[in-house]
Amino acid sequence: MRPDFEKGNGLVPAIVQDYQTKQVLMLAYVNEEAYERMLKTKETYYYSRSRGELWHKGETSGHFQYIKGMYLDCDEDTLLIYVEQIGAACHTGCYSCFFNEVLPYHFSQNIFHDLYDVIADRHVHPIEKSYTNYLLDQGIDKICKKVGEEASETIIAAKNNDKEELIGEISDLFYHTFVLMFQQGIQVEDIEKKLSERHQIAGNKKDFHQRGEY
Repeated sequence: MRPDFEKGNGLVPAIVQDYQTKQVLMLAYVNEEAYERMLKTKETYYYSRSRGELWHKGETSGHFQYIKGMYLDCDEDTLLIYVEQIGAACHTGCYSCFFNEVLPYHFSQNIFHDLYDVIADRHVHPIEKSYTNYLLDQGIDKICKKVGEEASETIIAAKNNDKEELIGEISDLFYHTFVLMFQQGIQVEDIEKKLSERHQIAGNKKDFHQRGEY
């Protein structure tokens, strides 16, 4: 079964989703050459309508998409591609291209990805008096200082045995850590991958602290 490229004058739209979270990452267009290359390499190739040429996702950015599955719709003129996304799918640095709210739908498959996307969006589209922009402008020393402060406050809250205070401090620590991650070019997926690698029961729990398994 192949896409019907004739319907779209040689092109079919491709909806791209994260194979794990099912989050929609982007929409692009595919011609026959791009389709054949995807079948052969199991990486995504698209056709740029503006440039009039084939492009390999990740070739310049390093944000490759490894194909985990591909489906055709009932009319055989639209592709659905499940991928393992390396880094961000969007050229803005956001994980997904779909972050501009028209009619807000407050459902999150992964709040950590959403938080990271907000930080990435602030970098691309600065907002006056944004705390995130302030931290990014100040640089690594300021960000590290805040991570250290929030870590200390988290410890204090735990020692105070105050659950609500602890939840707030952990949330602050997560946020500042995510700013640090973005500043250092580390994606949420990088952390997820590392944790997945360690997600095995080990006989000696010290292995985790030695960058081994759990």
